[in-house]
Amino acid sequence: MSFSSDFLDLLRDRVRVSEVVARKVSLRKDGREFKGLCPFHNEKTPSFYVNDDKGFYHCFGCGAHGSQFDFIMETEGRSFPEAVEALAGLAGVEVPRESPEARERQQHRNSLQDVLEAACRYFERQLDSPAGAEARAYLDRRRITQTTRRRFRLGYAPGGRTALTQFLKKEGFDEALAIEAGLHKPAEDGRSPIDYFRDRVIFPITDRRDRVIGFGGRVLGDGQPKYLNSPETPLFDKSRVLYGIAQARDAARKADAIIVAEGYMDVIALSQAGIEFAVAPLGTALTEQQLEELWKLAPEPLLCFDGDAAGLRAAARAAERALPLLQPGRSLQFVRLPEGQDPDDLIQEGGRQAMEELLAAAKPLVETLVEMEAAALERQTGPLDTPERKADLKKRLRQRVAKIVDQDIRALYVQAVREQLDALLGFVPRDGQAGAGAGPRRPWVPRSGRGGQGYRGEAFVDPYQVQRYNTDRQSVARTKARREQELLVALMLHHPVLVDEFWEGLSALNLPDPELEPLREALLNHIAHEGVSDIRAAHASLRNAGLDSAIGRVISSDVIHDHPYAAPAGDEKTARLALGDLLRRGLHQSMLVELEDAKAAVIAEPSEANHARLSALKEALGRMGGSAEDPAMDGGGRSAAAPGAANGGGSFF
Repeated sequence: MSFSSDFLDLLRDRVRVSEVVARKVSLRKDGREFKGLCPFHNEKTPSFYVNDDKGFYHCFGCGAHGSQFDFIMETEGRSFPEAVEALAGLAGVEVPRESPEARERQQHRNSLQDVLEAACRYFERQLDSPAGAEARAYLDRRRITQTTRRRFRLGYAPGGRTALTQFLKKEGFDEALAIEAGLHKPAEDGRSPIDYFRDRVIFPITDRRDRVIGFGGRVLGDGQPKYLNSPETPLFDKSRVLYGIAQARDAARKADAIIVAEGYMDVIALSQAGIEFAVAPLGTALTEQQLEELWKLAPEPLLCFDGDAAGLRAAARAAERALPLLQPGRSLQFVRLPEGQDPDDLIQEGGRQAMEELLAAAKPLVETLVEMEAAALERQTGPLDTPERKADLKKRLRQRVAKIVDQDIRALYVQAVREQLDALLGFVPRDGQAGAGAGPRRPWVPRSGRGGQGYRGEAFVDPYQVQRYNTDRQSVARTKARREQELLVALMLHHPVLVDEFWEGLSALNLPDPELEPLREALLNHIAHEGVSDIRAAHASLRNAGLDSAIGRVISSDVIHDHPYAAPAGDEKTARLALGDLLRRGLHQSMLVELEDAKAAVIAEPSEANHARLSALKEALGRMGGSAEDPAMDGGGRSAAAPGAANGGGSFF
């Protein structure tokens, strides 16, 4: 059974070598590689290495070497087709079955690539011919060297209507095939097809394996459009392709970085200056598919768009599309170019050093997000010098951050955005104060300086004082856990200003109660989009979302009776103290649960991502002042017993 090279490439991209090997070998990160004990011979010192960038494993002890497919065949005794089946299962794709139709489709794709390659060679020759004099003059003005022209296979499409058509016909290519490849288009007057590219400098567009799949053309003179890309074809989908990807791959892996510029000439200028790890989208905003391609090459691609309004809009769209896709260790950085300049301009004026200085000053996505939203709002409304405009900016940022799917990243973004916002708007917190009427606040940080003690006067208890061997006490703990969840949601419902104040903590939690958790999430979403001004509107929205039962349970529960500050007219100061205490202990416990999950994940699959998640959780717990190993002790080594612990109290977190 045979498989197309495209399908095998797809499997290699979807499932890294380390992911396959880690199912049978305990791997540890070692620079850009992984190492472990070789599964093919007995050894005590690791000599077995896996390199995802190069796509193979290698043992310096016994010489074992191969790809994902080889590893499955060698360790599981499978044939190559069986290894492909296994890898397809891991990748979540279906193996295309060999059939006359499948063979015909592959042959047709090969034919399309053949005609595109022939056209590319034709364009290259035309650039060096007398007809290409004006195109060569343009490239000379742009200071593009002969070496660079060869590296990117630059060419020229003559100005005649059918120059390429006639050439391909002589070469024996079918007219319909050339039309399907995007090289010709039918003439409106019914005559022979005409060339798609005419009197343009040609930039071949290749896939990752450096196979020509389309072209871009820059007009000579004042014609329109200035830049023209091939139409969509079976080989060319501009939403998935990045210009320069084949030339940039090796350099990107060596540098562990990838630059995203705006156009062909930016990529070429950067490469000629010695910065060879640059690519560009094809005249559109970065798509989700292109972002995934970039993350295969580097964890934090550098987005380097022009310093004009169009460049800023492109950067903003890229940031918005990236937010739902963020994962631990995977983000973006932004390089702000001087207004009116692109990378090509900058390099022509200041050389490579000028560009490298800007790259070194790249800003992370979270910082850029705040700046972009603030700048956009200022363009619409003017300076952010009123409470209403500041509140509008806060609302917009919440809506952006709410799109982040990963819970850990979303919670950390909420905190980081608040820090950025406070700095941007000039907030100066009052020591020891927070909340409405208390002036601007510091970014919310869980505190551990109260020895785990709850709000005095109410039985907010430490979860680790529950005597689990005692059935009666377990029952009491479960009851208290339910009531604490109801109390927290009641505080959110009746004091929405506190939701705004404690946004980070409330966003980071997941309530175990299956009825109350959707209510918490829906309330956060409502306030993120609508603000906190109208409690009745919030309740109506939640009821319309089918949460009547949960709301009724909270409002009618004994919690409101026992804790009157949780009622709509309850004392806000007391409610603030209570909610802060619940969150402080609740966040710590929820992170401990996540820590155990992370440990189990590392044991099951010791991948780089799982190790990174485990380390991040340990660091976060350390910053909170608690211990990841002994949760019954607070940061100072004291017992974290709460006032109600002796009475069998418990916590829902």
